[in-house]
Amino acid sequence: MPQTETPGTEVALRPRPRWWTELPLILLVYGCYSAGRLLARGDVSGAVDHGLALLRIEKALHLNAEHPLNRLFTREPWLGVPADFWYASLHYLVTPAVLVWLFRARAPHYRAARTWLLASTFIGLIGFTLLPTCPPRLLDAGYGFVDTMAQYSSYGWWGGEASAPRGMGGMTNQYAAMPSLHVGWALWCGVLLWRHGGTRLTKVLGVVYPLVTAIVVMGTANHYLLDAVAGVAVMGVGYLLAPPLMRAADRLRARLSRPAAPVASRTGSPIVSAGCQTSAGERIPRQRDSRRGPAPGPDAPVTDAGEGAATPAR
Repeated sequence: MPQTETPGTEVALRPRPRWWTELPLILLVYGCYSAGRLLARGDVSGAVDHGLALLRIEKALHLNAEHPLNRLFTREPWLGVPADFWYASLHYLVTPAVLVWLFRARAPHYRAARTWLLASTFIGLIGFTLLPTCPPRLLDAGYGFVDTMAQYSSYGWWGGEASAPRGMGGMTNQYAAMPSLHVGWALWCGVLLWRHGGTRLTKVLGVVYPLVTAIVVMGTANHYLLDAVAGVAVMGVGYLLAPPLMRAADRLRARLSRPAAPVASRTGSPIVSAGCQTSAGERIPRQRDSRRGPAPGPDAPVTDAGEGAATPAR
């Protein structure tokens, strides 16, 4: 987990995050991600070319996990239907649930985890923009893939256009397959559950959740194997970027919260220059002595000696 704190100084350096500042930040970033993902549709023919290029690379590397998984999910509804529900919903539920759990129960680790997630999400958005990719389910039927979400659409809320609700397929970018943030976010959840869960069950979930998610995205023909690999790589880059991003945010926060230099008052200050002291109403040192006249001599009357002088004996 990325850490920037000096051991033993976390509490002194940084207060606990507040939900009323964290929630708008998360919503803003997710809104930017959704809007960018929607706008970065790219050219359809180019997206198809990118998808076929991935298939050629996998064939050259003798990788073909998508076809057998997709045939299995297509042939066995008891596997295909739960997989479609998994794909359509869990990344929207588990990821924020883990984030909230960290905020409430593992606060010292929350900020680094949140920064890691947001940095990786922005990197994924760059990937969608620069490399629009047609998922296997949208390729010509001759390539051997079946869209299980279209096949089992009567079981769920989705239609034939990805995991979007029926009638809202036009509001999503179906060519944002590279990288797979389904896999990336699941890996993020798994790492945090493994490291900070504290029980055997959470460690098991930390392993099972990202592995099953990778199987699901390929079996439902929503992603290629290389999409899943790219999702893991994106999370790795985000992990490395999180510490410098937090340091930069700390420097910016310190600069913005630095108090202004105090301005000297023009009145009421007893100091004039060179450390000389004056009392109120004096403009120059020793002004009091000049107003009183010359110092009393040895023959001065006893009344000049002040109230505290002793009266001479007669």
